[in-house]
Amino acid sequence: MKVTSLVVLFAGLACGQAVHMRGYTEAQAASEQAAERKAQALPQSDHIRSYMERMAQQPHHAGSPMSASVAQYALGMFKSFGLNAHMEDFEALMPYPTTRLVELTAPVKFTLKLKEPAVAGDPDSSDPGQLPTFNAYSASGDVTAPLVYVNYGVPADYEYLAKQGIDVKGKIVIARYGGSWRGTKPKVAAEHGAVGCIIYSDPRDDGYFQGDVYPRGALRPPDGVQRGSVVDMPVAVGDPLSPGWASEKGSRRLTMAEAKTIMTIPVLPISYADATPLLEHLEGPVAPAGWRGALGFTYHVGPGPSTVHMKLDFDWSTRPLHDVIATIPGSEFPDEWVVYGNHHDAWVNGAHDPISGAASLLECARALGAMYQQGWRPKRTIVFTLWDGEEFGLLGSTEWAEKHGEELNKKAVVYMNSDSNAQGSMGAGGSHTLERFMREVLGDLKDPKSGKTLLEATRTRRADAADPSGPGPAAGLGGDSAKTEEFHLGALGAGSDYVAFIDHTGVASLNVGFGGPNQGGVYHSIYDDMTWFKRFGDPDFIYGKALSQMTATTLMRLADAPVLPFEFGAFSSTIKKYVEEIGKVSDDKVNFHPILAELTKIDTDAAAYERALEQALGRGTGAASFAKVNDVLFHSERALTLPKGLPRRDWYKHQIYAPGMYTGYGVKTLPGVREAAEAKNWNEANEQVGSVAEVLSEMDRRIQEATRLLGQ
Repeated sequence: MKVTSLVVLFAGLACGQAVHMRGYTEAQAASEQAAERKAQALPQSDHIRSYMERMAQQPHHAGSPMSASVAQYALGMFKSFGLNAHMEDFEALMPYPTTRLVELTAPVKFTLKLKEPAVAGDPDSSDPGQLPTFNAYSASGDVTAPLVYVNYGVPADYEYLAKQGIDVKGKIVIARYGGSWRGTKPKVAAEHGAVGCIIYSDPRDDGYFQGDVYPRGALRPPDGVQRGSVVDMPVAVGDPLSPGWASEKGSRRLTMAEAKTIMTIPVLPISYADATPLLEHLEGPVAPAGWRGALGFTYHVGPGPSTVHMKLDFDWSTRPLHDVIATIPGSEFPDEWVVYGNHHDAWVNGAHDPISGAASLLECARALGAMYQQGWRPKRTIVFTLWDGEEFGLLGSTEWAEKHGEELNKKAVVYMNSDSNAQGSMGAGGSHTLERFMREVLGDLKDPKSGKTLLEATRTRRADAADPSGPGPAAGLGGDSAKTEEFHLGALGAGSDYVAFIDHTGVASLNVGFGGPNQGGVYHSIYDDMTWFKRFGDPDFIYGKALSQMTATTLMRLADAPVLPFEFGAFSSTIKKYVEEIGKVSDDKVNFHPILAELTKIDTDAAAYERALEQALGRGTGAASFAKVNDVLFHSERALTLPKGLPRRDWYKHQIYAPGMYTGYGVKTLPGVREAAEAKNWNEANEQVGSVAEVLSEMDRRIQEATRLLGQ
């Protein structure tokens, strides 16, 4: 049945029923909820459809004239909503492919197509200006070598090969997408001596084994290819030639030889149609059961007799980035910012990734702009951002955050991010100090189809989610909420534009979006366009509308809160769980006492803070009296960073969250300790315990300071 109307998104309360919002008195909460209801009534699905049709009309990869055109359109829309808006331009190294050749030279000759064909009935699949299938930041190279199949190409797969006496040194490896972030695959291959890497989409993970393929169904067709960056994201994000500082016209750059995040071997993505002749001519041992995909032959590991010739080259040019920034000024605290971002660049048309989320952000901005015109004034400044260059490696957001680092340190209260969005359940990840706040927000809103609260819907998300190493909004969302009845924010790894804010700058962050299974089937391909989206993504655009309502509510509640809604008890209990997890692999070789001692102090002081907060709100004072408290509260996330950063990747400052060195998108919590323990580097693990204890001690000091200020 076609959905023609949206279930009212807020949870209506009976007249006179008490309203509870963290950081608000009962009277303040009732007033705030009334304003939120007005805002929730404003977003319209038709508007989101209109934005999407314009922004996803043509291919608009970063650095292209069409990307600039989309940015100009967004700028004009923000201004038409009555917002102050401007564009900030940066530059970054963004390679485009100039030569792509892969051929099987033995035991038979076969040249791969390396091209996605147009689909009848999908006019955008034949648009001119499509960026060819490639992996950004692959090395250039011309290599010929025997082929070895390495499953997902993660470290454990190479351990298995070594036990079988199979060495990939001097070979070209072929790995399937999944199991880790794509950039992990050539990185690990190079570490084991491989001279080239091919990544293909196996239909078991991303094709007909899962369901019908496009255009009949949502999943990847035989010639579909997943483009994507392979920049070494766990080391640093942003322009590879300016790690830690903004890349602008005339600014200093590293040389290519000095760059640490560009792959050292050639790597290329291919379709499962192109992969078939490469794999079916492999011999050697039969692949173990867990390595076998869904192609119609027996999977062998090799090496050979399949021998492959790869030739890749790129135009290694610095190209422009266009970030779009819009603001609603705060009436009482204009120098406290609540920031909400998505990105506008795509690999091709990008209807799902990212325009579904970008259009929802625009509609959220329109709704709050209308509220402003009607007399509503947020106490804090709300900043809307549409970033460029996300697909290449979070370029636009990172360069902006690096340029404005000092200002963000002083002013940024929370950064909220969205990316792709589609029909399905709500997922939310972020800083654990915001967990209780998000539980309240999601409990106040309802899913447009099921009628469940968004809080209830998150409990089933993990079971329904797509592969978190790959496409769509599942990445970095949902935490363990499907495994327990209690809601938990998922810890953030990498994969979208929150990284520079939380990991480098120490701004408390959230990542939110709707989604479900099989919505990544055309991820980063030419088929991610409006024809696909109107059939399989969000046909009635009701989840785009729901996201606008949810993000508008979150922004308003943060912007207006008399006391910012940070809470530290859930943070402490979650860190204890991380310690327990690491303890299971540490063989009692790691002394966690310094961390646990600090967490005990945080438990005591968090409880004292809660008592002081209740008493302070009971006095009924206004937001101005809490200004000093709020300054301490939103800087509490900064306490979790250290200038020295993490071992071997000093760009990452946060000591609690980071992408794993070999997981990429996937998070490693307490990363310094965890990764050292996993490597059985016990000295480093114990040193990193000291770093975590240091930041927890500083967090506790700030909790105590906030409690003292509340008492005044």
